[in-house]
Amino acid sequence: MQKLQILFPDPLMRKMRRVAGQVDLPVSEVVRRATEQWLERFPEETKAIRCVPVVDAGQCLLGAAEMREAIYEEP
Repeated sequence: MQKLQILFPDPLMRKMRRVAGQVDLPVSEVVRRATEQWLERFPEETKAIRCVPVVDAGQCLLGAAEMREAIYEEP
């Protein structure tokens, strides 16, 4: 376990102490549990397989050579 110093506003600290007393836990445990619960909202980092997007844009109107020429044409 690692140690971390965090500053809380007074109203939040009072609420944490009140809740800790109600559930008979130290404030540090209340903070750990709240942090774990909040972090569950974020998915684990996974290595995604990059896929080439596939789009059906209809029939191509130009051949490969014509496309190359069209790219460099002045508008």
